[in-house]
Amino acid sequence: MSQAIADKPQAIIRQRPGIRFKGSGTVRIESLSHDARGVGHVEGKTVFVEGALPGELVEYGLLRSKSSFDNGSVTRVIEASPDRVLSPRCEHFGICGGCSLQHLQDAAQLRYKQQIVLENFDKIGKVQPQTWLEPLTSASWGYRRKARIGARLVPKKGGVLVGFREKRSAYITDIEYCHVLDARVATLLPAMHQLIGGLSCPDQIPQIEVAAGDEEVVLVFRHLVAFTREDLADLTAFSRSHNVQVWLQPGGPDSVKPLWPEKPPALKYFLPEFDVEIQFRPTDFTQVNVEVNRKMVARAIDLLELQEGDEVLDLFCGLGNFTLPLARQCDRVLGIEGDETLVAGARDNARRNAIGNARFVTGDLYQETELPPWGNAKFNKVLIDPPRSGALEVIKHIPANGPERIVYVSCYPSTLARDADYLVNELGYHFEAACVMDMFPQTSHVESIALFTRKH
Repeated sequence: MSQAIADKPQAIIRQRPGIRFKGSGTVRIESLSHDARGVGHVEGKTVFVEGALPGELVEYGLLRSKSSFDNGSVTRVIEASPDRVLSPRCEHFGICGGCSLQHLQDAAQLRYKQQIVLENFDKIGKVQPQTWLEPLTSASWGYRRKARIGARLVPKKGGVLVGFREKRSAYITDIEYCHVLDARVATLLPAMHQLIGGLSCPDQIPQIEVAAGDEEVVLVFRHLVAFTREDLADLTAFSRSHNVQVWLQPGGPDSVKPLWPEKPPALKYFLPEFDVEIQFRPTDFTQVNVEVNRKMVARAIDLLELQEGDEVLDLFCGLGNFTLPLARQCDRVLGIEGDETLVAGARDNARRNAIGNARFVTGDLYQETELPPWGNAKFNKVLIDPPRSGALEVIKHIPANGPERIVYVSCYPSTLARDADYLVNELGYHFEAACVMDMFPQTSHVESIALFTRKH
């Protein structure tokens, strides 16, 4: 190696301890895959390399070889991309499975995510939006309010480990601070190590579920055996001293209950632009990034162009995250959700916000039936916010001469592209606009929002 190259700052590469490669190689990276692996070719064979970026020349260790492709992990960056972060912020990056893009600059992460959505529209949907809107973004760190943190007793490693799963492994990465977690939780990780290690059953607490609102923080301790009286006293003391709620989960999700405070203040977040407060239980689905969520709700309502007299259908409505702000802007909203617990929570939220023009119904949005889940209700605009599996079944109930505007909020580009194909090429809608929403900075997870309008 020449002196000039040796003096140049080198990319820091971390690997899981004990990893054994089945060979090695050198490859020029051409692109990034949907899961943020570098893609290159060696003698015509595709190679996926974790930790490599487009344009880079890298050395890699071989993890697995198939007949049509190889999987590897970068061991040295010979020629670095100008978009590379040479020293990722987290000391566990490359080992912990929680983040996959800390080595890529923030602006480049956005370009990558938009490219992923664009390629899915092109290859799967055979459609493209007329306009790409400005991405919705937030702070790149400390944004995550929901998480499941693993815990495991490993005497050979000094006791209890608390953190996220390692890449390609069931092992736990022992973490003292997580840079993407809400700081109110991230700062508690060392104390959680100490707490669990001092309980009577440190090997029977596999998980701590995190749920944070604007004001309150809840830690739900999953435990496989009953806690002793001393354990409960320690957990209560932890709750008091760190100003967090401690809940217990001895069984399934329905078994979750508060330990301390006995009558805890509700978890909630605010949508101040619409004067709406959403309360939720620790196990309820809510968006992990409150800043992007607020922008997302505002963008969706803006795209719907609500006017006096509008009647809106909100599919997969959850706790009313979109429904209640929508109700502030139009005549009536019907929210439909398959989870009865969430529907009950949405009704409670409507009542607490004194919103009387929002109605909520429990309905199976995946069952193919002759009568649509909304029955004979009339509406002229639709908002759809499905899980990863998409919304094709319920979209098939929408008539070609139906709603004027459809806003589709997606957490999975491939199912959005598939459903866009149906809306455009089967129902005749115009694909007017789309944008990327960076709900999960530092990860390859991509969320987006799309607008479809009825052709006149």
